[in-house]
Amino acid sequence: MKTLPGRSRAQNSPGACFRPGRAEEDRLEAFWISLAVIFVAELGDKSQLMAMTFATRFKPWPVLAGITIATTVVHLLSVAVGGLVGEALPTTAISIVAGVAFLGFALWTLRGDELTDEEAGKARRTTKNALIAVTVAFFLSELGDKTMLATITLATQHGWVGTWIGSTVGMVAADALAILVGRMLGKHLPEKAIRYGAAAAFAVFGIVLLAEAIF
Repeated sequence: MKTLPGRSRAQNSPGACFRPGRAEEDRLEAFWISLAVIFVAELGDKSQLMAMTFATRFKPWPVLAGITIATTVVHLLSVAVGGLVGEALPTTAISIVAGVAFLGFALWTLRGDELTDEEAGKARRTTKNALIAVTVAFFLSELGDKTMLATITLATQHGWVGTWIGSTVGMVAADALAILVGRMLGKHLPEKAIRYGAAAAFAVFGIVLLAEAIF
């Protein structure tokens, strides 16, 4: 089974619209790959720590609803950018850029991501309307964040619909897991193990993409 396959130009050809079965397979592939990659990217990320902080002040459902709204909008913008880049560059160039980007994400993940005291304070002191507070905070925190850049990279390789839905589900699922663990066990997820595991996964994705482009 081929891992993280590059997007074929044939998928954008006029004949592709007459192959609904293949189009559905492409969307599902984009969905599952994006879900897995963004789920891993979100583990230990600053926005996940912010979700846990909000969960100490508000009930989980408004927090998750706000995260979902913000993520849906940000990732829609991300796949739009990624789709434009994917159309403009040759397939080999896309694979090389994506591979280098994933290796960069691996280093970023190893460095770690922390919620500053100021950011944590804002999450605790924010407006009483949980939905508005979480939506605005997450929208702003996601702009230029690792998960946004990873979604753009994925969209250069795969169809935008599957990437958009999969990346959104992956991020919300990761934040929901962190909130659940925090509320049930009263502690964070094992940050060091998650950081190393996520970095290794990104490195593998990057190496595979570079190998596809070169060989």
